[in-house]
Amino acid sequence: MKQYIYQDSTIAFVTAAAQTCLLIEKINEHERDEWLEQVARLLPVLYLRARLLEETETMMEDEPQRFVTEEDYNFALVGVREFLGSDDAYLDVYVDRGVYTDEVQTSYISEGIADIYQELKDLAAAFQTGEEPVMNDAVVLCRQAFFEHWGRKVLSVLRAIHEISDTSYQ
Repeated sequence: MKQYIYQDSTIAFVTAAAQTCLLIEKINEHERDEWLEQVARLLPVLYLRARLLEETETMMEDEPQRFVTEEDYNFALVGVREFLGSDDAYLDVYVDRGVYTDEVQTSYISEGIADIYQELKDLAAAFQTGEEPVMNDAVVLCRQAFFEHWGRKVLSVLRAIHEISDTSYQ
């Protein structure tokens, strides 16, 4: 247990997660282009760090505690939505476990960011407890959720952010 949560790959992931949470929480302290640039740089790092996490087992019998409240989630959602305005919406193709459809849907950067934030903030809060079994299980749960849903959201949101940021190259 102790070895896993203190591995370089785990610490690097938790650090990237904490930086991402902080960036989302302090969105209004940034200029739009600066924030978009920082998110565009952090999301690939976060994705890579999550992919590099080793698989391990949970230590506790019960599922790890969730720390993010509905209010926290909505704070992230509304903050990003208001910050981006009309650039929040983008067109996306729904993909489920490799099954592609030709159905295009409207997605929102704010929803993707809020979903990612929820997983990362739960992880960061678990690490703040300093309790090794809680920390271990939070990493396991976050890694599982990455492969189940939020990893795809990182890629989708990153693509959308790429399209709306730094138009000087167009």
